[in-house]
Amino acid sequence: MESRKLKVAIVGATGYTGGELVRLLLQHPSAEVVALLRLSSEEALPLHKAHPHLRGLTKLECVPYDDGLLDGVDAAFLAVPNGVAMELAPRLLEKGVKVIDLSADFRFRDPETYERWYRKSHSAKDLLVEAVYGLPEIRREQIRNARLVANPGCYPVSALLALAPLLRRRLVHLDSIVIDSKSGVSGAGRSRLEVGYLFTELEEDFRAYGVANHRHTPEMEQEFSELAGEPVCLTFTPHLVPMVRGIFTTAYAKLTEPLSTEDVRKIYESDYANEPFVRLLEVGELPRVKAVVGSNFCDVSVVVDERTQRVIALSVIDNLVKGASGNAVQCFNLMFGLDERTGLWCGGIAP
Repeated sequence: MESRKLKVAIVGATGYTGGELVRLLLQHPSAEVVALLRLSSEEALPLHKAHPHLRGLTKLECVPYDDGLLDGVDAAFLAVPNGVAMELAPRLLEKGVKVIDLSADFRFRDPETYERWYRKSHSAKDLLVEAVYGLPEIRREQIRNARLVANPGCYPVSALLALAPLLRRRLVHLDSIVIDSKSGVSGAGRSRLEVGYLFTELEEDFRAYGVANHRHTPEMEQEFSELAGEPVCLTFTPHLVPMVRGIFTTAYAKLTEPLSTEDVRKIYESDYANEPFVRLLEVGELPRVKAVVGSNFCDVSVVVDERTQRVIALSVIDNLVKGASGNAVQCFNLMFGLDERTGLWCGGIAP
């Protein structure tokens, strides 16, 4: 007898991450998308009006948010702006709905950190204690038992997967970490209408932003500190590059003992050999963004500069998939006892 499909709803279905959730979950063999919801609107919107590439795949429309539309739903994905999920999640959890939040509302254990960096008062502080940081590669068992998962930020995903094996073993000086990341413009979201995000401004340009004050910095420091077992303070600089999707992160840190590239790679092999979505590249092979676009994979390469005894860890992800919606679906799979590869086991898009 065929098992019942899990009923899922997507709140914020008209944005980039919402569209990726729709794309992934419509072909998920164990999920049935029963509601597509939008905020700040009194009108329904045909899905293809928001996402032309999804035309004809479902008869569902993106309808105005109403709590009642989530009655009987097993899981809700909240692809909403920061500050919204904290209002919705308590009501959904009371209904027995498991929640995967793609905003920053439940990523921080300390509400003051959230309020300082996001400049919003937190209205669901009691839920921060039970919210699980949703990166399977470091929180798999907690995610399995969670009813509220805080999906990570895209930059932290790339940085954590680049350095986690060394942080766990405290093989790098914790005051020496520098994270340098480049992202495609889709990371800014669909509602950014500023001049700096126009094609004419982005094309053939390359620029840093959020220098020394990007909101993903404290998120990285929180999770790096958890892995290392003591406080980590790092330097993070993001850059905007003229591509639509993808993040390329280069992480630098000073080793605490002499190691070769081969030594470090063996450590990464030990940690990532059984990780389905982390692909450790061969010695001398460097990652490329094009190799992961459209997929839930993270490609990682590691090199030791033996002259300076610095490790250079490089990682690439699709910011909308492993950096957002694909990772959220991976968490959904774990929360409901499914193989975490379900609905995600496919390569990227090339050329």
